[in-house]
Formats: sequence, structure tokens, C-alpha cells
Amino acid sequence: MSRYSIEEFIKQTEQEDKGEGFFELETPRMLEVNLDGQVWAKAGSMVAYHGEMKFVREGILEHGLGTAFKKALTGEGASLMKANGKGKLYLADGGKKIIILNLQNDSIFINGNDLLAFEPSIKWQIKLMKRIAGMMAGGLFNVRCEGTGMIAFTTHYEPLTLKVTPGQPVITDPNATVAWSGNLQPIIQTDISFKTFLGRGSGESIQMRFEGEGFVVVQPFEEVYRVEKS
Repeated sequence: MSRYSIEEFIKQTEQEDKGEGFFELETPRMLEVNLDGQVWAKAGSMVAYHGEMKFVREGILEHGLGTAFKKALTGEGASLMKANGKGKLYLADGGKKIIILNLQNDSIFINGNDLLAFEPSIKWQIKLMKRIAGMMAGGLFNVRCEGTGMIAFTTHYEPLTLKVTPGQPVITDPNATVAWSGNLQPIIQTDISFKTFLGRGSGESIQMRFEGEGFVVVQPFEEVYRVEKS
């Protein structure tokens, strides 16, 4: 087999069954779902599939929220889709790194734009961060996932998990905050002195403060989402 031949390229990049179950990381940025039934996934994340499948899109803000905020978000981050059928489904999101968690009667909050997929056994609920909604584009809503089953979420580059302990709060930038443990309730705060230091009226002057005991996942990237203007 010659170097750089088509045969060599196929051998190095072809799909490989790893026998890992419902979710498999085909590459660090490509999720394989071995589907035999149903899975929830981020709308627009399907890059390929084979088998028999049907896809139904659902507005994520219609799940447990009123109509007041339905127009607050645009783009794929505002919707989920249900995939039903049998076969192999491949999901990705902008080349971001994919993390798989197998929840065992656990709960976790995921930024709404970073949630990639989860099993139907997982209970999910939308939580709107109203104070942020009026101040910035990023981090408008998050999804609380609870129960037993597989979930997958994405981060820009390598994530960092920070432990939160009593008396040692963790403060994060909302645009860099990906996930946090289900028992934590972040407080939105503004740092006027930091705002003045930066010489601007948004961004890091708005912060999320986590107190108690748990963890927070952040990424080395500030993700800003576009908001529809009325």
C-alpha cells in the first residue's frame, strides 16, 4: 500500500465498531449512536447515518416554557430533534470536542447550546437564566438532565472541571461555562470594577457565582450566540 494512496486514507479514517454500546466516540469530535429505538439530539447535528431513521424537530423552548421567550433565540441551539429507527447515526457540532457521561441516577446542567445528545430515559427540563437574557447573548438557557442513561455534550477544546466546596465559591464567565452539577444553583452577578477595568459594558462584567458543593465545567473559549432583535 503506497503512502498517501486512497487505500491508505480509507484504512486510517474508516468507521470502526468499538463495541462500546449506545454511544461511541468514533473520533474525539464525532459521536456514533447505535440506534435501536429513539435518541434526542441537537437539531442540525446529524452529519450521516445508515439504516432506517426518521427525524422530528422540536423547539427546545416549547418544552416547559411559555411563549414569552420563544423568539429570544435563533439558530440550531434553540432546537432538539428526535431520531427514531435502527442503524448508525453520526453527530457532530462545529468540530467541538465531545464528552460522554453515563449518568447513574445523577443530575447535571448543560448549557443549551452545548448539549449534543441523550437517551430517552433521561428526564430533561429547560431552565432560563432571565437575568442574563436581558444583558448578553450567551448562556440564555440551560438544560437539566437527570436520571440513568447516556448524555453527550460538547466543548471548544479541552474542558476544565473546577470543584466547588463550602466557603470556596467558583466564579465563571457565562460564555465559557459549559456544565455544572445538578445540585448547584448559580447566582448571576456583575462586577462593576472589572467592567470599568475592561472599558466595556458587557462580557466578563457579568459572572456566574457557584456556591455549595459540586463542580463546574468551563472551556478555554468564550462562545457568543446570536440573538434575534425585535
